[in-house]
Amino acid sequence: MANATNTTTTTTSGAAATKRHKQRHHQSSQQQQQQQQPLLPGLPDHLAQLCLSLVPPSLLYSVCHSWRRLIYSPSFPPFLSLYTLFYSSSAAAATATDATTNSFLRNQSHHPNQKQSNPIEFLSFDPISSKWNRLTPPPSDPDHGPLLLRHPSFLSRNLPIQSVTVSDHLVLLAATNPYLLPALPHPYIFHPDSNKWHLGPRFSAPRRWCAAGATSGKLYMVSGVGSHYSPEVARSAERCDLRKKDWLWERVAAFKDGRFSRDAVEAVGWRGKLCMVNLKGNAPKEGAVYDVENDRWKEMPEGMLVGWNGPATAMEEEVIFVVDEDKGVLRKYNPERDCWEDVVRSIRLKGAAQIAAAGGKICAVHSSGVSIIIVDMLFTPPRLWTLETPPLLHAFAIHILPRISCPELEPGF
Repeated sequence: MANATNTTTTTTSGAAATKRHKQRHHQSSQQQQQQQQPLLPGLPDHLAQLCLSLVPPSLLYSVCHSWRRLIYSPSFPPFLSLYTLFYSSSAAAATATDATTNSFLRNQSHHPNQKQSNPIEFLSFDPISSKWNRLTPPPSDPDHGPLLLRHPSFLSRNLPIQSVTVSDHLVLLAATNPYLLPALPHPYIFHPDSNKWHLGPRFSAPRRWCAAGATSGKLYMVSGVGSHYSPEVARSAERCDLRKKDWLWERVAAFKDGRFSRDAVEAVGWRGKLCMVNLKGNAPKEGAVYDVENDRWKEMPEGMLVGWNGPATAMEEEVIFVVDEDKGVLRKYNPERDCWEDVVRSIRLKGAAQIAAAGGKICAVHSSGVSIIIVDMLFTPPRLWTLETPPLLHAFAIHILPRISCPELEPGF
């Protein structure tokens, strides 16, 4: 009986293995057939790609797998996706009892024997498939420590992590480590086309609480605090041209004082200039404008400064938008009249913490981090809708960049 049972079991296992092998072979054959089939019958694929590139990706995605693979290939014009930095509420709660070792980038801190959960997540939202996709996390530097979310000295706020979009790159630029020191010795640069992080050139002085922005393909870092407060660092300004093969930091005209070293500041690229204010919200603030061509600083126009009452961004570096976070009003700047004009008012825009603009859309992340408001400027009046964030994840920074290239997609994607 035992031998019969063993024989039956062996036969059943063998049959199951044979069935799985046939299924894998069938799937592989189907995939090969799909890959061998022309994109458009009667046309070479390179000509078919030119024709299909004129069709909206949302239509191509729903037709067949070969066209779906095409729109994610490096050779197809990329559509825009939403790149978001999240923190995990469950992971943050698990480490809340020891804020000085709260890590964003790795499951470890300066204490090698102490394992921790990782509260930070880098995700992109694909508007064609309506899916959130996780990015590979950037590397961490053990000599500088992890990025910090909370610290006992700042119980009422999160410590900022500053990121910038420039030349189709996402750049992680400045943050704080558990010892209240700069956590990044050099920028971490993510390029969607390669789906990889790269290390940028080392900073002459790593810093936090600085002004960070980009214009004309160049990344700028202004003011900030280094390992200790230094008037020289607080007045300094540097830039890096990401369009060149050799990424190097170069000094530009120094600022007249260190008033931009008190907060994490968004430097908005606009018509060959960088515009920034030194404090967030409706508190009295000072503004500055850097003229890139003439390499000089000047005061911000009075009307621009008075209406800068929330997070700001620029659409294609041509039109500046700001959200009045208290009133929930999206406004755009009129340089001829030096004033801000209302675009749309919505209760959903109240409490906006950060905004980004590209492709005719403005995206605003709420201070709670549980939703992202999309304003479609291609309609009159503009249309609004809400994008919910994944469960237990809270958004704190958003960027709009080309979708990630996925030349090798699994069957059924």
